[in-house]
Amino acid sequence: MPEGDTLHRAAARLDPALRGRVVTRFRAYRPELIFPDRTGRRVLGVEARGKNLLVHFDDRRSLWTHLGMSGLWQLTAPGERWRRPAHRARIVVANEVAEAVCFDPPDVALLTEPELARHRVLARLGPDLLAADFDRAEALRRLTTDADRPLGEAVLDQRLVAGIGNVYKSEMLFLTRLDPRAPVGTIALERLDVLLRATRRMMQRNLGPHPRRTREGRGPRYWVYGRAGLGCPRCHTRIEMQRLGTTGRSSYLCPRCPSGPGAGPSATAPPANPPPVVTTGKVGSRGPVTGRRAR
Repeated sequence: MPEGDTLHRAAARLDPALRGRVVTRFRAYRPELIFPDRTGRRVLGVEARGKNLLVHFDDRRSLWTHLGMSGLWQLTAPGERWRRPAHRARIVVANEVAEAVCFDPPDVALLTEPELARHRVLARLGPDLLAADFDRAEALRRLTTDADRPLGEAVLDQRLVAGIGNVYKSEMLFLTRLDPRAPVGTIALERLDVLLRATRRMMQRNLGPHPRRTREGRGPRYWVYGRAGLGCPRCHTRIEMQRLGTTGRSSYLCPRCPSGPGAGPSATAPPANPPPVVTTGKVGSRGPVTGRRAR
């Protein structure tokens, strides 16, 4: 499933291949994306904002994509075989050395500067967890504006904090022993701060070319995500998948482990042999960036 790390990794791969180069071929599947034609325009840069990707051109227009549940950006050399069938390619931005291909995005638009500034999604984004200038204080302020909202629903709201999806929600709430069902107002601000810090570090760690992981070693990549019915790594209680809040998004959790409101610092302790927190590794320059469908 594409989350904030997926899009930032995509931007890190696409930007050096497209920035400063003139588009020699542009293909789009909708007429509103074709005019004005991108062929002959110079790419100024590629950036991620939360779970969104933007390709900026020298005529003050930007191509916006959201990958949804199963979209994919692939960077290839001209003539190299694509990983998905050509009829699923919705956008192709090519220059003399590279082709950037976007498959199956549910949301695509070519935006002028004013349209970008008031875009229905982008203009309302909360602080981006992976931004260099991530404003943690503002993210905390936004998260706590609705005290009755379940935490598992609040952290998915991109207007509050941008970049978290179902995988990081389930994994990081488990690692910090926070119950996704608990109302935000029952959780100490210090514990929410720990959650944001830990999630940012984990996402930074997953910016490298390897598949996303929240646990080390051989075997499963995740602690609880996608593991309903299996034993909790801490207490061996069966992991559950529950659908929470008004959106009904899936959450994977141990019904026994969350320590509840008002727990002390020990509640943030991860399972035995937790994944170490490290800084981001080197980002590759080729290959697909995609996600899996939520279970």
